[in-house]
Amino acid sequence: MLSNQKSVYNFNAGPSALPHEVLEKAQSELVDFKSSGMSIMEMSHRSATYEEVHNQAITRLRSLFSIPENYEVLFLQGGASLQFAMVPMNFLAEGKKASYIMSGAWSDKALKEGKMIGEVYEAASTKETNYNRVPSTEEIQYDEQDAYVHITSNNTIFGTQFHEFPETGNVPLIADMSSDILSRPIDVSKFGMIYAGAQKNLGPSGVTVAIIRKDLLENANSTIPTILKYSTHASNNSLYNTPPSFGIYMLGEVLGWMEQQGGLEKIAKNNEEKAKLIYDVIDNSNGFYTGHAEKNSRSLMNITFRVADEQLEKQFLQEAKEAGFVGLNGHRSVGGCRASAYNAVPYAACQALQQFMVDFQTKNQ
Repeated sequence: MLSNQKSVYNFNAGPSALPHEVLEKAQSELVDFKSSGMSIMEMSHRSATYEEVHNQAITRLRSLFSIPENYEVLFLQGGASLQFAMVPMNFLAEGKKASYIMSGAWSDKALKEGKMIGEVYEAASTKETNYNRVPSTEEIQYDEQDAYVHITSNNTIFGTQFHEFPETGNVPLIADMSSDILSRPIDVSKFGMIYAGAQKNLGPSGVTVAIIRKDLLENANSTIPTILKYSTHASNNSLYNTPPSFGIYMLGEVLGWMEQQGGLEKIAKNNEEKAKLIYDVIDNSNGFYTGHAEKNSRSLMNITFRVADEQLEKQFLQEAKEAGFVGLNGHRSVGGCRASAYNAVPYAACQALQQFMVDFQTKNQ
């Protein structure tokens, strides 16, 4: 725990909890990084000291995520929202179509940006059931001539997650993994591209990670502005312009913390155990708590639920706030409650929430 820090349970959906060990190390190195007399935020991004930090973050990401050599790892800016436009700018060629699997608000935003660039369509959607589940692989309909198929792996607002991904053959599968990247092992080679804002599992806001298969870069659109070309950043080791250097430093330290936890297999097991604590309360509450997501689509990252009635829900959120639980309000567009249990959220925090929910039901049912 940082010195004099108020003790809270941070369940914010993003920006979200960071490992305390990483924050403490950043605190100790903030003013004088590696005896340079400067903060990492003050030094040139062309310096050897910063370049070592930058490259170490890339190396750690490649190792943890088992990224094949035929993929580029890029550090970009603008969040996943900029990627909603950059993806079709780079990969939706004239005369081609792209398909989008609709599973929530962020896939809807990605689709809308795609429509501004070229011809896109819905390959599947669960909007009619208020996105309480993700589309099954059998529901997904796309054309084998599509430029790509776009998917959002985890849906923060609705609390749903893809537990298996569609096989798209020769059509590149492009995934927005902003809210569950590195929460579990996956086969990166199944994807043409993976992108993610850092502010859930990877570090502070301001950094966006893009992992792109090299053959896609070689055939990307070359008639867009230079800074919006993925190839620009790939050929410059993500140093074409000044990078968010402190954010990349923090990302590298979070990746180092993940290594110390035992890697993605261990992290995935921890995430399953944390989510189970809260889902068990919901499932055993006899309707006092109701989950939004269907069980086979439940997210391990974002647990969404409602309390028995509107007045009790307001009381639940107020009492939770007074008890030190932060970020349990559901997204403004859907209401309810949401506990975001990303990698850095401790098991003890989920235990405390479990007990609070049980106690609240006992007092109010």
